[in-house]
Amino acid sequence: MERQFTREIESLRLGDGATFHGEGILAVTKALLQSGVSYVGGYQGAPVSHLLDVMVQARDYMDELGVHVEACTSEASAAAMLGASINYPARGAVTWKSIVGTNVAADALSYLASAGVMGGTLIVLGEDYGEGGVVAQERSHAFALKSLMWLLDPRPNLPKIVEMVEKGFELSEISNSPVMMELRIRACHVQGEFKTKKNLAPAVSTRLKLDGPPKEFIYDRLAHPPATFRQEKLKAEVRLPAARRFVLENKLNETFDGDEKQLGIIIQGGLYNGLMLALKTLGLADAFGSARIPILVLNCVYPLVPEELIEFAKTKKAVLVLEEGQPEFIEQEIATVLRRVDAQAKLHGKDCMHMAGDYNVESLVRGLTRFLAQHAPHLNTASGASWLNSVQRTKEKAAELLDTLPMRPPTFCTGCPERPVFSAMKLVAQDIGRPHVSMDVGCHCFGSFEPFSQGNTLLGYGMSLASAAGVGPMSSRRPVAIMGDGGFWHNGLLSGVASNLLNKGDGVLVIMKNGYASATGTQELLSSPPEDARMVAVGGSSVHADRTIEDTLTGLGVKWLRTVNNYKVGEVAKVYKEAMSTDFKGLKVIVAEGECQLERQRRLKPQVARDLSDGTRTVRVKYGVDEDTCTGDHSCIRLSGCPTLTVRDNPDPLRTDPIATVIDGCVGCGLCGENAHAAVLCPSFYRAEVIQNPNWWDKLWNNR
Repeated sequence: MERQFTREIESLRLGDGATFHGEGILAVTKALLQSGVSYVGGYQGAPVSHLLDVMVQARDYMDELGVHVEACTSEASAAAMLGASINYPARGAVTWKSIVGTNVAADALSYLASAGVMGGTLIVLGEDYGEGGVVAQERSHAFALKSLMWLLDPRPNLPKIVEMVEKGFELSEISNSPVMMELRIRACHVQGEFKTKKNLAPAVSTRLKLDGPPKEFIYDRLAHPPATFRQEKLKAEVRLPAARRFVLENKLNETFDGDEKQLGIIIQGGLYNGLMLALKTLGLADAFGSARIPILVLNCVYPLVPEELIEFAKTKKAVLVLEEGQPEFIEQEIATVLRRVDAQAKLHGKDCMHMAGDYNVESLVRGLTRFLAQHAPHLNTASGASWLNSVQRTKEKAAELLDTLPMRPPTFCTGCPERPVFSAMKLVAQDIGRPHVSMDVGCHCFGSFEPFSQGNTLLGYGMSLASAAGVGPMSSRRPVAIMGDGGFWHNGLLSGVASNLLNKGDGVLVIMKNGYASATGTQELLSSPPEDARMVAVGGSSVHADRTIEDTLTGLGVKWLRTVNNYKVGEVAKVYKEAMSTDFKGLKVIVAEGECQLERQRRLKPQVARDLSDGTRTVRVKYGVDEDTCTGDHSCIRLSGCPTLTVRDNPDPLRTDPIATVIDGCVGCGLCGENAHAAVLCPSFYRAEVIQNPNWWDKLWNNR
């Protein structure tokens, strides 16, 4: 795994009155157990990966409690797990990164929302929106509205997050509806503490098993016409009113009073901490959360409760709605509610704030300043203006400095087994021309940046081969699709390979077989090898013995299949060129095999440390550049892109060009030398072995 959660796992056992310290997403994990959850599933992906990783690593404790934990192969399979709560009083929770994960899970979620649930269901969404996001800039709110699934957005405060988990299950059961809870990156990683409760034994579990299916078959619990017509009416006429009553009676939303009673702010719970910092910057709040302007915090952003909105706005001259992203769903609904009762409060929102993007403190200070200038000119906000001026000066100074620096695009880790494949593709393109390359979600996306510049489309996890289908018939060169083994098992096998075979496509698929779902934290896959099958050395004939992917492709009908060692750049280039030029018509698959370097280092470093401590002989491979041979043309750098391959001043006073050099971060993958050999570059690279705890023969050989 990306991290070990030994301490966090122990904190899951805390009982009544103990104090939990940690991150927001780990607090959610503990809250699930306090709520009597029966089963947990999900698909890894920041910012919520820790939830599933902790549960998987704590499987022994989960077995003690009777909680079933499932590491699902996709968000769709995770969402389908929630079907267990349709007919049984079993509480279930699943998690994934949204919005991309919600898109994948949409089919199952729509049917779940239609049928309704008996046991509470909670979907924990890593709301990957804004400047820290790594996916399409969309929100979960639209899906909640479309399917009438309730959406919680808790204030980033550990006690409140835990409360919303517990209340989320109750809300789900009282309204027979699935509940989603969105957590932004800052909320997932906010640090804090809360008083714990004893973990509840699940009503249904792996220890307290069901006798069988329901004694009476209830057709209305199937999301199937004509039952779906009645279910749609139940959503609006029964479940929605029940949810609103629960939100109001249990005070899920919070009101904070202030002395400027003619004004009001309505805000999504997840934005509360940023708002308080913005108000403090303006001199309108203190460091302890007391603000001068009344605030209605929506910890439940859907459904909204009309009575609550009307009560908050009835004495206000003006109200500002702070809602990230567009369209402004919350602002529009509030406007409708207030207009229907002819409330006199002037409503503001996107007229004071920007339409798209997240709300950081700077943008909140600017928006609040505009709002207050119109409706509270008596308030002194000079401190905010001064702060904004200092921010602007800092930006200008940073721009001056950055103008003198070259761009630093994202790149692969040092020694990454995927870099050699793109080096080989770049070499072959010099001979046959550049083809269309469909990229896939994952580490290999970095191949679209310099120095490789490979990649023309990026349309979803495991979708690269499918997205190349429209290009192939219209291109003079075979299209190429890049896919990781994580994407292959997630979606690529059916949407890509099976579809291509069905339609007799003639493209090339390169599968990066590094053994893990690396981009999400090196979680294990169906094709991850057992520990004893993983090869220690880099650059050998085979990284591991697992052939699950190759066997699957062969069984599905792939006729042209080659497996190559990533680090042998010349061999990769030869096979890739063959795939691009062969007379064989049909899908050609290259399985590029090389263990994720991060996972390899995590595995090797503890072993090396033990060997050194025990006095065992250890050998570390390192590469370098012969400064007398290097010509200084830097072709090796342009072909490799390795962070440890850089330049330094030429020691020869008669030559001015900087020479290439390998710095200490080198992990000994050998790519620099392989590239030089494959591209027929200068023979300036050398291979050295650093021997620690040498034996008598090493000493004798060194002193010969």
